[in-house]
Amino acid sequence: MSQLKESRTALDGGNTADALVDFTGGVSEPIDLTDGDFANDETKRNQLFERVLKVHSRGGLISASIKAVTAADMEARLACGLVKGHAYAVTDVRKVRLGHGLLAFFKSEKLDMIRLRNPWGEREWNGPWSDTSEEWKKVSKSEREKMGVTVQDDGEFWMTFEDVCQYFTDIIKCRLINTSYLSIHKTWEEARLRGAWTRHEDPMQNRSGGCINHKDTFFQNPQYIFEVKKPEDEVLICIQQRPKRSTRREGKGENLAIGFDIYKVEENRQYRMHSLQHKAASSIYINSRSVFLRTEQPEGRYVIIPTTFEPGHTGEFLLRVFTDVPSNCRELCLDEPPRTCWSSLCGYPQQVTQVHVLGAAGLKDSSTGEKVRSAVQRGTSTPEYNVKGIFYRKKLAQPITVQIWNHRVLKDEFLGQVCLKTDPDDLQALHTLHLQDRSSRHPSDLPGTVAVHVLSSASLTAVPQEAQSLLWKSLPATGEDAPIL
Repeated sequence: MSQLKESRTALDGGNTADALVDFTGGVSEPIDLTDGDFANDETKRNQLFERVLKVHSRGGLISASIKAVTAADMEARLACGLVKGHAYAVTDVRKVRLGHGLLAFFKSEKLDMIRLRNPWGEREWNGPWSDTSEEWKKVSKSEREKMGVTVQDDGEFWMTFEDVCQYFTDIIKCRLINTSYLSIHKTWEEARLRGAWTRHEDPMQNRSGGCINHKDTFFQNPQYIFEVKKPEDEVLICIQQRPKRSTRREGKGENLAIGFDIYKVEENRQYRMHSLQHKAASSIYINSRSVFLRTEQPEGRYVIIPTTFEPGHTGEFLLRVFTDVPSNCRELCLDEPPRTCWSSLCGYPQQVTQVHVLGAAGLKDSSTGEKVRSAVQRGTSTPEYNVKGIFYRKKLAQPITVQIWNHRVLKDEFLGQVCLKTDPDDLQALHTLHLQDRSSRHPSDLPGTVAVHVLSSASLTAVPQEAQSLLWKSLPATGEDAPIL
């Protein structure tokens, strides 16, 4: 019962997205129709309609509203009959067949339409396709009955989706995320983690660093790592803050401004980030209880950094990550490899090195027609790659080896390798190196070159900022310098 009261309070306060999440347990996605220019971009509008149709068909809740800029605008009625500041519930989404009889069936002309309901239960849209509109003559009687078209001032009416995008400013989709393996619909894998923004005088323990505008403290925020294990996958990410108890009782809706950034990192990273890498995506920052982002990302490893907009603010949050296959999402707690009782015997890393292979050129062509395998390019002797690796090194004299292979069905073909000495003074250095064979004493050159960035530092938390990551395939030498996985 308390959950229901909180939902009604949020709804009365105008925060429709929070109310929908409370009622359903789903995740809400706000769509700004004005910023997205959906009224004038037919392609984007059609794509959005398909997403709205899918959410509705799977039991999700959808609302539409016209933004009230000033207090005087609130509940102002427009000439078209719509009211500003109202959360119109979407009660049906259809592709409506136009025409009559068999001609309509064979012509198969359909119109994207949405049925909405005014929360007042009266005052309806009076434009095209309103209750008494002449346009309904284009639709057969059986189709109208199927749609439940009535001529009553009951607050429920139909609009074309084009008109919805023209007159409304915002749509909120609340998805019901399906995690059941018994469902016929798409099943998502959910990772759910609880976290908090906390203050501490020690920068290494502080977890309230603020957004990226505060570069000195940004990396002090909580960090979470997850993996995309398909060549490309849709990822849904939602962060929900826990409102202060006092404001929840009073219904004031005082939330922190929150958001998050996502960075593509090295394939074997398992410690916290301390410098910028390639930003893969970012959410908006808003003082809403929840922030949602839907993004498509290529295969790789990613770090989510949820933050408050200003540093020093504290609060609890829930992070939810949905992927097609398990993402192994977890919090990054350690800044560097831990020191253990074995460190004095086996040694402790003296240097950290980030190896970034940009691409290769002039590779030997396969006589059997096999392709050079790459997550980005296939069938080419000049592949571009998109993976980085980070190595915590104990024996600096032992180089890091990058090998390139040609994938075959029965046995992979070795194309060559390069050995990287990783001089810590050679920062941001771009090297174009000839591939060599695996002879340990007198290696010979093989066809092809590989371009790599090598970044090293004696400080294990100070790998310098690098440019955007590309893709590579690294088979490092075994032993002490193998990547930490």
